[in-house]
Amino acid sequence: MIVLSHYQAAELLAGRRAGSATVTASPDLGMSRVEASLGADGVRFADGGFVEWATLQKIAKKETNCFVIDDGGCRKLLAYSEATKRPFGLLPTPRAPALLLSGVTMHRIKNVDPVEDTERKIRAVSPLTGRVLDTATGLGYTAIAAARTASHVTTIELDAEVLELARLNPWSCELFDNSKITQVVGDSSQLVRTFSDLAFDHILHDPPMIRLAGDLYSTVLYREFFRVLRPGGRLFHYIGDPESPGGHTTTQGVLRRLRETGFHVEPRPEAFGVVARK
Repeated sequence: MIVLSHYQAAELLAGRRAGSATVTASPDLGMSRVEASLGADGVRFADGGFVEWATLQKIAKKETNCFVIDDGGCRKLLAYSEATKRPFGLLPTPRAPALLLSGVTMHRIKNVDPVEDTERKIRAVSPLTGRVLDTATGLGYTAIAAARTASHVTTIELDAEVLELARLNPWSCELFDNSKITQVVGDSSQLVRTFSDLAFDHILHDPPMIRLAGDLYSTVLYREFFRVLRPGGRLFHYIGDPESPGGHTTTQGVLRRLRETGFHVEPRPEAFGVVARK
């Protein structure tokens, strides 16, 4: 299986125009780079994967899609959930792709990429150790990053279709391979009630914007977070750009409700969120 976006396609096409016989290129959205042979009919990667020039030209013109090339041909990495009635897709960036939910980007891509976006969230509550709850798996970047230092990560995803899309994303591989990560499918606002008191040392809460998931910003949920978090434990709550009109209003509401719940709260604007300590 080969996974490409316009970034990788453009690089290969540039090699062809330069008359190169071989180039170093990525067959997996920039995760790795291998030797590729440029022939008359297309590109053959070192592992034997092959892509025709016509396919690469098609991909190079599509700046908002990622493509998988396998025995079934070439197709866009898109999905549709019958459960939520929402479409999903992968939006390419120079590094890891972002998740699109109903056309809304679930990762920061302006002046930052999804990798740095994730790192800022993790740094906000570092050192991140012990047992971690990640309430919104998405493409798994947060769970993967948390598992590097935590003893165990439980990550919840509302929609199984998103996980199937993640399986085709090279940057999400560790989500399915790391034994320190346990995946759960369901509604975080409901599933958190099933966890025992003091079950987690840290919580990473990265919900969709409030208009798409208002229950994930509720006092009821914050009380459950307080219950399952050990004393001294910390919650990172992603909210969005605090300088935008909507982000400012949402941030103020989140700060108020978290404090009313009993948390000590500190805004972390560099990570577009807040840190709450029990």
